[in-house]
Amino acid sequence: MQNVSKQDYYELLGVSRDASDQELKSAYRKLAMQFHPDRNPGNHAAEEQFKSIGEAYQVLSDAQKRAAYDQYGHGGVSGAAGFGGNPFAGGDINDIFGDLFGEMFNVGGQRGSRQQRGRDLRYDLSLEFEEAVFGKQTEIKVRRMENCTTCRGTGAAKGRGPVTCQQCGGRGQVRFQQGFFSIARTCTTCGGTGSIITEPCTTCHGDTRVQKEQVISVNVPAGVEDGTRIRFQGEGDGGRNNSAPGDLYVVLSVKQHKFFEREGDDLYCVIPISFAQAALGTELTVPTLDGEFKLKVPEGTQSGKQFRVRSKGVPHLNEHGKGDMVVEVRIETPSKLTRAQRDLLQQLADTLPVENQPYSRSILSKMRDLFS
Repeated sequence: MQNVSKQDYYELLGVSRDASDQELKSAYRKLAMQFHPDRNPGNHAAEEQFKSIGEAYQVLSDAQKRAAYDQYGHGGVSGAAGFGGNPFAGGDINDIFGDLFGEMFNVGGQRGSRQQRGRDLRYDLSLEFEEAVFGKQTEIKVRRMENCTTCRGTGAAKGRGPVTCQQCGGRGQVRFQQGFFSIARTCTTCGGTGSIITEPCTTCHGDTRVQKEQVISVNVPAGVEDGTRIRFQGEGDGGRNNSAPGDLYVVLSVKQHKFFEREGDDLYCVIPISFAQAALGTELTVPTLDGEFKLKVPEGTQSGKQFRVRSKGVPHLNEHGKGDMVVEVRIETPSKLTRAQRDLLQQLADTLPVENQPYSRSILSKMRDLFS
């Protein structure tokens, strides 16, 4: 005879009777997180609901038990049901709950120092273009939390140390048995520290830390780029109760140069030349970040021609050598001419062949390659 005192398993999980395994798993995951005792401390109704949905999932996730339940109801699985079994028989616990229960089902003792570790801090440092290329030594001021020197990081008044938490016995966690596994819950009385401060320090007021400003020396290496992060281990916020400090990340913001553009470790710039210089050839004085050099432009140079100058770019970060500098020349057409200039150009034009026939862009590219 069917036991009518129990709620239907499908109704408990909120799924239809033809629900797939994945639908069952998703419904159980959602409800288990909602009614888990760690999220509902002291709520006995939620605890009972957590047990019921676990029992329902244990049965419906097993093909044989589900078939017996569908045919005979609770009576068909009365010997197999109950939260004493394994509700995760249909899948791995990590597959069902993910990282959330990885922390909730902590099988160790007191929580590790990682949870007590101080916060990481960020400092935005602005650099001129040249400073990023050649490097820079500078100092920055950072406000961070550090151990209180009055109480030496205990949080207690002088001569009054912390006392052991009676609720957890100094373990920082309270354990209770939930069916087949043991669940460790952070002690709400001491917050997981295992001790209680009855008389807080008058300087840090029990926080164990105070805010201070520190000057930190920053060595920016040559060749850094915009967005580069420099990590300073242990220079972040100090952790509470003398635990490990966080890290400091200095994030670099590089300003643009007035004419150089950077691509990787190469520098690019554009220099205008006249038609006469392109046709007859010339020698240009080209500025670089560390001086000037002479660039020879051969006669017949086409507009858009690029000249690559080796080792005049940005130093390779943490390596030997430099990138290149790429100089592109572009022919500038004068917008205004004197009468004498116009007459001279007309004389030249009369001697040049006129072939204003259109051609495709691909042919233009081939012509540029031919003259490059």
